Amino acid sequence: MRNPNGYGTVAKLSGNRRRPYIVKKTRGWDEGGYPISEIIGYAATREEGLKLLAQYNHDPWDVDLAKITLQELFDLWKEKKAPKLGDSNRKCIFSAFKHCSRLYKLPYKSIKAYQMQDTIDNCGRSYSTQGAIKNLWCHLDHFALELDIVSRCYSDLLTSDPVPPTSRDRFSDEVIARIWEHQDEPWVDTVLILIYSGWRISEFLGLKKSDVDLEAGTMRGGTKTKAGKNRIVPIHSLIRPMIEKRMEEKGNYLIQWKGRQCSDSQYRSIWKDLTERLQLPGTPHSCRHTFESLMDSAGANRKCIDLIMGHVSKDTGNRVYNHKTIDELRFNIELITK
Repeated sequence: MRNPNGYGTVAKLSGNRRRPYIVKKTRGWDEGGYPISEIIGYAATREEGLKLLAQYNHDPWDVDLAKITLQELFDLWKEKKAPKLGDSNRKCIFSAFKHCSRLYKLPYKSIKAYQMQDTIDNCGRSYSTQGAIKNLWCHLDHFALELDIVSRCYSDLLTSDPVPPTSRDRFSDEVIARIWEHQDEPWVDTVLILIYSGWRISEFLGLKKSDVDLEAGTMRGGTKTKAGKNRIVPIHSLIRPMIEKRMEEKGNYLIQWKGRQCSDSQYRSIWKDLTERLQLPGTPHSCRHTFESLMDSAGANRKCIDLIMGHVSKDTGNRVYNHKTIDELRFNIELITK
C-alpha cells in the first residue's frame, strides 16, 4: 500500500548493514527538481521503519536533536543542569556515568529501558552505586524530555537494590559518660562536638574558622541537600570551650591535621584509634544519630531539630509555614545535658 503524499518513505539500502532501512521525508525540492530529503532514522526491518515513520508523523521531533548521543546529552546536561546540584550528588552522578560507556555513542532517543536497566544490573557494585546510576538516568531522561528529544521517561521503570536497614545506632548514656571522662585526651573533643552539634562528618571537617561566630554562638555550614546547605547550628555550652580552644590554633579550618584541613581518610584513622581507646561502638555518623535521639528525648521542637540537622520537615505546615529564630534553636539545643 502506497503512503500518502508527503507522508515519507522507507527504503532499503544496499550492502550488509545492521539497520539497512532508511526512513526519510521530503522537505522540498532543489533547483533541478530533485527532492530534498530529511533523514528521520534507520531501522532493522521495513516494519520497524514504518512504525518510526508513523511515530514521526504523529508527533514530529527535531531530527538534529533526535541524533544527539548519550555522551552529547550528558555533556550538555553537565553544562546546563549539573551546576545546580550539590557537590556530593554531582560527583556521584559523574562517577555513575562511567558505567554507561557501552551506550555513549548511541542516539539517546534510541536507548530503551532494558539497556538502561542493564547498566544498573551489570555494574557489579553495591546498592549505592546502583542508585546513583538510576539517579543519572532520571536526570538525563527529564532533561531529554525538556528538550523534546524523548516523549516518555524510561527511567521511571528502572529498579535497583534497596538500601539495607541501617546498623547504626545512637551511643548509649554509658558510652557518652565514658567519652566525657576522657575529654582532655587528644581528639576526644571532636567526638563530643559531633554529638552536641549533629554535623555530618564531611560538614564538620569542612568548617572554616570564618564559619564560627563565637560572639553570636553559632556555626554555619552544611552540604548535601538544599535544606542542609548553609544552615546555622548553635554552639552548645558544653562544647563551647572545646571550640574556643580549636579556634586558637593556627590555620583556616576548625578541625586540622598538622596545620591543614583534616581529610575524611585522616579522621577515619583517628576515629579507629578513638574506637580502640574509648570502646566506641559505632562510626562518626553514629554521633549524628545520637544528637537527634538526644534532642528528641529532651523534648526539643521537631522543626528546630530539622533545621539544625538540615532535614526537610515531613509535614507541609512545618516545612512551609513554621519559622524559627536562632534564639529558639539555641533554647532547644540546650535541652541536651550530659
